[in-house]
Amino acid sequence: MSDVKQRIDSLVKGNKVVLFMKGNAQFPMCGFSGRAVQVLKACGVEKFETFNVLDDAEVRQGIKDYAQWPTIPQLYVNGEFVGGSDIMMEMYESGELQQLLDK
Repeated sequence: MSDVKQRIDSLVKGNKVVLFMKGNAQFPMCGFSGRAVQVLKACGVEKFETFNVLDDAEVRQGIKDYAQWPTIPQLYVNGEFVGGSDIMMEMYESGELQQLLDK
C-alpha cells in the first residue's frame, strides 16, 4: 500500500465522519464543499473531521483513486464512501443520510 493510500485509509477508518474537501468546515473554498458542510450540519453532525485537499496534492489525487470517484468533496461515514455533495443532498432530502449518520 502506498504512503498516501495509507494516510487516507487511516483518516477514513480512524474517524466516524470525515469529509475530504476544498478548505475546511469554517472556511470552505468551493460551493460544493460548502454545501457538503451545510448538509452535515443540517443532519445535526456537530463533530466531523475535514481534510483540505488544497493543502496536499498527493491526497487530492489519491482520494480520487481511493474511492474511484473523480470529484471533491467526498464523504466517508464509518469507514465507507458515501459520495459527493450531490449524493449527500439527495440522501439528506430522502432522510437516508440522517439514518446513516445515526448508526
